[in-house]
This record gives sequence, structure tokens and C-alpha cells, in this order.
Amino acid sequence: MKFDNSDTKHLNLYLYLVPVLGFFPAVWTLYQRKGNPQERAVSRLACTLAFVWLTSYVLLETSAKSAEFMTLPLLIMSSVVTSSYFVISVALMYRVWKRQPISLPGLSDLSNRLP
Repeated sequence: MKFDNSDTKHLNLYLYLVPVLGFFPAVWTLYQRKGNPQERAVSRLACTLAFVWLTSYVLLETSAKSAEFMTLPLLIMSSVVTSSYFVISVALMYRVWKRQPISLPGLSDLSNRLP
């Protein structure tokens, strides 16, 4: 079984969209300025999504540890943010599999402003 060039490009896109672990190859692609425009756009989106998740997670967990009365709602919100990150990543991977455009309202615009 031979892979053509488009199959390996789609495997790279899947790799970039893997929750948490896909962040590292996405950053590496952006750092080296390699890949086609679609790979760079997906890399930027994956990095932006991971950064937004990590920032939200850290802020919510820190607030939950320091809050006296709002601990449970903050922990629930933290779990909702984490679950949403994983669901969005899987949904984007599904869109790659269906060969549909990869974009998220608002977040894609933010990620396209990155260099």
C-alpha cells in the first residue's frame, strides 16, 4: 500500500489536531516555517486552541484553589472547558477526514493574525 503526497499531508493535519500532544508538532511546523498554507493554518489553529484551553484551565484551577465559596462551580467549569477542547479537536479531525475546510468562528480569525 502506497501513500501519495496528499495522504501524508492529511496525516500531518491529524497529528496537529491531536489534543495536547498535537501542540508540539504544530509549533515545530510553525517554528521551521515549513508546510503548505493549509498545514500552517491548521498548525496556527491547533496552537491557538491549545493555548486558549491551557490558559482557561490554569486560571480556573487557580481560582478554584483560592476561592472559598465558588470552588465547585469553578471546578465544574474547568472540566467543561477541558471536555470542550477535546470535543472540538475530535470534530476538527473529523472535518479533516471528510476533507472539509477547517475553521472555527472567532478562533480561526484570531489564529490567522499570528505570524
